[in-house]
Amino acid sequence: PTGNIGIIGWYVPPWLAAKYPDITNWENLNKYADMFKTSESGDAGQFLGSDPSFVQFDEAIVKNLDLDFEVVFAGGEAASIEAFRKAEENKEPLIGYFYEPQWFMSEVPLVKVALPPYEEGCQDNEEEVACDYPNTELKKIVATEWSTSDSTAVDLVKNFQWTNEDQNLVAKYISADGMSPEEAAAKWIEENPDKVEAWLGA
Repeated sequence: PTGNIGIIGWYVPPWLAAKYPDITNWENLNKYADMFKTSESGDAGQFLGSDPSFVQFDEAIVKNLDLDFEVVFAGGEAASIEAFRKAEENKEPLIGYFYEPQWFMSEVPLVKVALPPYEEGCQDNEEEVACDYPNTELKKIVATEWSTSDSTAVDLVKNFQWTNEDQNLVAKYISADGMSPEEAAAKWIEENPDKVEAWLGA
């Protein structure tokens, strides 16, 4: 494993979770539904979907958990990021689909809403989904021949471990701060010597 966990789920901006701590449990969402109403969601609260082509079961989850929300699609990642950014800056209510690792989490650390826990098979029938998305452990894959060679890089790859937060930060350096990948890597290495030494077996 790389140390990264792929996470998909429902998120709210930090200010909202701080002001209404129980909003991070799906069982309390209906009492806040009116807060999320928009012209696009009508009489229901708006749930901001991302891109309909993404892996998502949000409409089924809303229906099967009997939540008073309407899924409105942002249209893509950039639109979702901008919506969450504005929601945090302007202290506006927003709940929507997001995922990590993702560089934006280093700018605005969105807070995940707890849905009913994922269990094997709970998403087999797309129309009946009423559970959270599964977490995915990201793994390393290398050629067998190379892994048994005497290359000094083999141990580096074997020892490599970092967190979603580490990856989010390096990705932010590149995507938001305009650094080259080499500059971003150098900055992170300078700030995390202990982790790098562990990778190198130092």
